[in-house]
Amino acid sequence: MDNQKTGIIGVGHMGHGIALNIAKSGRHLMYLDHPGNQPTDALQALGGEPCATAAQMAQACDVLILCVTGSPEVEDVLGRHDGVLAGMTPGTVIIDCSTAIPQSTERLAAKVHEAGGHFLDAPMTRTPKEAAEGRLNLIVGGDSQLFNDQLPLMKCFAENITHAGAVGAGHTLKLIHNFVSLGFSAVLAEAAAASAKSGVAPDVLLEVLGNGGGRSVVLDRFTSYITANETQGFVFSLSNAAKDTRYYTTMADDLAIDTRVCEAITSIFEDQVNAGMGERYIPELISLL
Repeated sequence: MDNQKTGIIGVGHMGHGIALNIAKSGRHLMYLDHPGNQPTDALQALGGEPCATAAQMAQACDVLILCVTGSPEVEDVLGRHDGVLAGMTPGTVIIDCSTAIPQSTERLAAKVHEAGGHFLDAPMTRTPKEAAEGRLNLIVGGDSQLFNDQLPLMKCFAENITHAGAVGAGHTLKLIHNFVSLGFSAVLAEAAAASAKSGVAPDVLLEVLGNGGGRSVVLDRFTSYITANETQGFVFSLSNAAKDTRYYTTMADDLAIDTRVCEAITSIFEDQVNAGMGERYIPELISLL
């Protein structure tokens, strides 16, 4: 497995860390040349090869990792005329680390299987900092033997790797996770805005929440913004937050469960996106509110 050629499509904030750690492991790495990539000098210095199209990568690679924005982008990169399915050979493994709607994932996995390939959905949690450190969390759906076969590769860039079940289970749990995380974020942002307007000192707010029911990873990620207007603790855009909570609602509607809480949370993020603030990071919601 160490000799397999690995390609990655989507060398953005998260994908760059994945690619860097795969290259550092000594594996043969290819990446899709795309204007949305982060700077790739470090990848090339480690032997990473740029590739012009997804079809060319699919022809050359044993494993393709997808790290794009969401379901429309995954569907496009697989199905377009020069996409993955156009160049994929039997036996190719697709590992989708994007955040996607499970129903779409299941349809795409079936197309990959029909073409003789294999599919794992392996969405991530944590931030670009952990991605760069090779310490992501992965939630993986797919065949258990395929999961075990690809575990050495995934361990190159992830610290905690959970096999969630069949194809689609990874994306299902990712949406549930993000609903919880982004829901906490919306609540905390509104609470911190109220605290600031009330004249409460930031360190006092953090002490009270940290000693009580507010203690959480989300509070840790907000701390640098609450104390110093520093956003790097939570590098995740409001537009991505709106997208992920919409995805959760789509999934929840299909499951016929109540979505009133998520609809309220989504409206908070979508209002900011509609106001032109979509590229601002999650902690900045405090100031915007």
